[in-house]
Formats: sequence, structure tokens, C-alpha cells
Amino acid sequence: MGFILRWVFALLLLAATYNPTQFNYVRWAIGNLDTQLPMIVLAGLVLLVGYIVYLTATLRSIGAFGMLLILAIVAAILWVLWDRGVISLANPGFVTWIVILALSLVLAVGMHWSILWRRLSGQLEVDDNDP
Repeated sequence: MGFILRWVFALLLLAATYNPTQFNYVRWAIGNLDTQLPMIVLAGLVLLVGYIVYLTATLRSIGAFGMLLILAIVAAILWVLWDRGVISLANPGFVTWIVILALSLVLAVGMHWSILWRRLSGQLEVDDNDP
């Protein structure tokens, strides 16, 4: 259940920022820049905090190489689905949702990896920054 919650929150964060519908931060901010600037800045900062939390945890747990590896696995799965005719990539909106889904999976795995690693190996990951 923990992984699913992390994935749902990552998906919501990415979809709230941008998606192919009209209901996203980017389109709202561009359309209301003159009238709602304080709200745009506040919402942007809230989204930024969410990205910092997810990206920091992901980079610390799996690193940039791990992120690329997970994206490669997701891309390979999508390639197989496309090759078998299960999905079509002709619709740009659908492709955008696939990218959002792929990125949310990377962030969710990054957030959950330390917990999974501890369960599998019995080892803790500790950052020792004391002199």
C-alpha cells in the first residue's frame, strides 16, 4: 500500500503541473498571470516543494543512473506494448499521459526504494554527515 500511495502522489504532482487537459498549473498560470499572480506564485512554490521532496529522495535512494534505468525499463515495456498493438502512440495527449505515468513511476520507486532495500537486505541506509 505504501508504494501505491507514493505513486499516486507522484502522479498527482506531475499531472497537477501539466497534463493534456485544460486543468493544470501551467495553463492556469499562463491564462491568469495578470489577475492571480500571488496565487500562481503560491501554487508554484507548493509544487516546487513537492518536486524537491520527491527528487531529493529519489536521487539519494537510486541516483541518476537508477532513474535512467527505471525509465529504460518503462520505455521497454511501452515498446513491447506498442509492438504488440496493445497501445497506439498516434494521439499526442495519450503520449503525454504515458510520459507522466513513466515519470511518476520513477519518482515512486525512488521514494520507496530505501524501504524496499531495508526489507530485502536487512540493512539500513544512513547518511553520516557529522565530522
